Amino acid sequence: MFLKRKNIVIILFIGIIFFGSLSLVFYSCVNTSKNSQSHNGNNSSNAVTELIFNFNRQSGHASNQFALWIEDSNGQYIKTIYATRYTASGGWRRRETSLPLWVKQSNLSRKNNTEIDVLTSATPRSGNLIYYWDGTNSLGEAVSDGNYVIILEGTLRWENQAYYRAPLHLGQGVSIPEVSIEYIGDAGDDRDMINNVIVRVLR
Repeated sequence: MFLKRKNIVIILFIGIIFFGSLSLVFYSCVNTSKNSQSHNGNNSSNAVTELIFNFNRQSGHASNQFALWIEDSNGQYIKTIYATRYTASGGWRRRETSLPLWVKQSNLSRKNNTEIDVLTSATPRSGNLIYYWDGTNSLGEAVSDGNYVIILEGTLRWENQAYYRAPLHLGQGVSIPEVSIEYIGDAGDDRDMINNVIVRVLR
């Protein structure tokens, strides 16, 4: 009788340890997923370029707008990877200082609602954001190897803008190009909206 009770106690103890470990693993997976933000319509497995940056949502009005797109080495527009919904969905008409360069380069005024819906979503929450370019143009056609530029434009506050640019040399192997920064206007503390921008060429 004593041996049976002892065996039962041992079995219960092992069960508590096993299910406790499963709960810990489950919590860890859920917690990690909450801190990950990938905002992009493209499949990362097909990506040729990856852009990562830290985004801090600003309080007040006329801020928190950004767009990310690709141009060729001659400055010709190739494709928009992402743009915040307010500007893309018509906010640029009400506020002309909202992402003015992207609006011009993408010829946004000629895009229909279906085209806009593909490239936009609500402004993300603060955190590390990851975007991918799959190596195609706005028609979904694969571009040839060669030289391109990835541009991240941020409207920090009203007419104050930030521009991050990095050269992309597709077909020359994996690389981490240098990212240049240009500020327009008096950004002040709002410069913290976008920082730690990293670009990786994946092929």
